[in-house]
Amino acid sequence: MKNKRIAVILAGCGVYDGAEIHESVLTLLRLDQHGAEVKCFAPNISQMHVIDHLTGDESVSESRNVLVEAARITRGEITDLEQASAEAFDGVIVPGGFGAAKNLCNFAVEGSEMAVNESFKRFIQAMHRAGKPVGLICIAPVMAGQLFGEGVECTIGHDTLTAEAIEDMGGQHKICEVGEIHIDSIHKLVTTPAYMLAERISEAATGINLLVDTILEMD
Repeated sequence: MKNKRIAVILAGCGVYDGAEIHESVLTLLRLDQHGAEVKCFAPNISQMHVIDHLTGDESVSESRNVLVEAARITRGEITDLEQASAEAFDGVIVPGGFGAAKNLCNFAVEGSEMAVNESFKRFIQAMHRAGKPVGLICIAPVMAGQLFGEGVECTIGHDTLTAEAIEDMGGQHKICEVGEIHIDSIHKLVTTPAYMLAERISEAATGINLLVDTILEMD
């Protein structure tokens, strides 16, 4: 059987202003353990802002590029999201972290009035139209309504305010525990809470591994 080709989309590097590193590495590790062919992408844009991960403070004089920062996680093997083609892949997975809510969309600022990055939206919707599975991790499912339309099912765990925002944007939120996933078989969307609930890396790994396994099993 031919190994599946999976795109992984990153939103920078670091939980507070980019892609959550543990979630990203766990995703890449599980894909590699299954022998998947993986290609990583990130939008070539400026981050919303830069957070000092030691103090938690904003570095107001500093600016960083999402693609350049994401390259730290992938050892330099990453491509501008504008170049991603749905025809080249069998599925796509998006780790979370605040960057998903700040750089892939602006949910962190605008809430349910948010806008999604156009190159990200174009690629995810192209994958969906082609009937290929999509995995969204942690806070990334907050974009599900805008990406898939009214009635799409997803989970971010059981955070009430975020769940309400998802439903305001047309999604249907499903309560889920950290080691679980939710599958919307109609939209071929798989979601898991990861660090929306996880208190340790092994907890995050349980749901992420299940999500990756499910994406790879989907036709």
